[in-house]
Amino acid sequence: MSQYLLSVVVEPGAYDIPQEEAQPQYEATGRFNDELQAEGVWVFAGGLGRVDEATTVDNTGADVVVTDGPYAETKEYLGGFWVVEVPDLDAALKIAARASKVCGQRIEIRTFDGA
Repeated sequence: MSQYLLSVVVEPGAYDIPQEEAQPQYEATGRFNDELQAEGVWVFAGGLGRVDEATTVDNTGADVVVTDGPYAETKEYLGGFWVVEVPDLDAALKIAARASKVCGQRIEIRTFDGA
């Protein structure tokens, strides 16, 4: 079995949807999470806070630099993720297709090399 990271690719403004409009999507995602757990492929998952509330820490130089905001200025960012354990990429692709449908976003798949 292999673990895969299914990253939710979100465009700016995705979190600006009114709560009442987003609620059905949140509920569908919750049901999907329950399905993954029942199928025995769930490792863990989580949603991330707004990208404009991010803080970046850089300690690669002589001093620690703390900056408000995300590390990279991009059109898209990571909005959340699932880590699943499945036999192969084909199985991960099937789950990613379901994930994309329930959360309404694109999903990037990468192998997950957990500690």
